[in-house]
Amino acid sequence: MSEAARNERGSDWEQPRYSIGEVAERSGLSRDTLRWYERIGLMDYVGRDHAGKRRFSNRDLEWLALIGRLRTTGMSVADMVRYAELVRAGESTFPERLEMFRNTRAEVLAKIDELRQTVAVLDYKIDVYEGKAQLARPATITVQREGIKV
Repeated sequence: MSEAARNERGSDWEQPRYSIGEVAERSGLSRDTLRWYERIGLMDYVGRDHAGKRRFSNRDLEWLALIGRLRTTGMSVADMVRYAELVRAGESTFPERLEMFRNTRAEVLAKIDELRQTVAVLDYKIDVYEGKAQLARPATITVQREGIKV
């Protein structure tokens, strides 16, 4: 992120303020998962208080929200760690990050298409069991290597 964008967010965006328990509750992740994310390099440096306890910032919460979305896409932990490394390497890695997101987006769109086809099959079966459709339907549902196609 550019310095101008950081300044626009305000000075407390990176201010350590939340305990690991607060972040676990806000993010829905366990404390162990948060520690693991830090250990494997998925989280950048997490601040510490005077007693050495982790303190997370709003920036960390935003990062965890992004990681949660990437997990939802099915992105592997290794790819997420690679992305985190690219982010830390700076703006020169924009082209590689862009390619990662384009590839992930294409994969997500393919999954959405597959889910739409699955919903169509479920809708048909619901109609059959509710008596709204005939049991013998033309061969529009076929099984292929990738799964059921409608």
